[in-house]
Amino acid sequence: MHPALAIVLAYVIGSIPAAYIAGKLRGVDLRKHGSGNLGATNVFRVLGAQIGLAVFAFDVAKGALPALFFPRWTTGGLSPVVVAIACGVAAIAGHARPLFLKFGRGGKGVATAAGVFLALAPIPTILSLLVFAVVLMASGYVSLGSLVSAVLLPVLIAVTTGPRSPVFTVSLFVAAFVFWTHRANIGRLRRGEENRFGKRGSPISWTTAAVAIGAVVVLAVVLAARFA
Repeated sequence: MHPALAIVLAYVIGSIPAAYIAGKLRGVDLRKHGSGNLGATNVFRVLGAQIGLAVFAFDVAKGALPALFFPRWTTGGLSPVVVAIACGVAAIAGHARPLFLKFGRGGKGVATAAGVFLALAPIPTILSLLVFAVVLMASGYVSLGSLVSAVLLPVLIAVTTGPRSPVFTVSLFVAAFVFWTHRANIGRLRRGEENRFGKRGSPISWTTAAVAIGAVVVLAVVLAARFA
């Protein structure tokens, strides 16, 4: 398979709007409910945890599978790492601007990006996902967990593979992309208006949350160094 065809197929796979399909099967257009975002978090809020987990798993898989398998099936002079990165970026782009929704707004790309980096850099990504879980539990903000993980992942990749790795370089661009897709969330976080996942109405102790987040970030860096 030519690398260009692999990239196009990765974009098409990334374009499969699992959240939109799940909503339509329940008679709901998720673009008009909840946050209006076609991502797993909005599916959790509107359709429940069971369907939300299924959509999350699908969104992760459509990033991981092209990055993992397509380089093995391509021919030509490009290195497998470059093909994997290109396919991963294409899958994320497809999730954000799906072909099947006429290139309209899709999801924010976090779950699909997590799948891509599970294929490219599994240890740093697993550690980043653990940090995401701790941030979510400590603060109740999915968006904050996504932002912290987006910043942390390049650090962990630099620790494990070095800053000259092309995977490190692409992780910086993906982190910037995640911040761009979360710019509205950042504004709501600054104003104290962001929705808290599963903790609506309960007060947040920012001191406790900051200590927990800081401790787990340091632990993740230390663990990543052990795999370097």
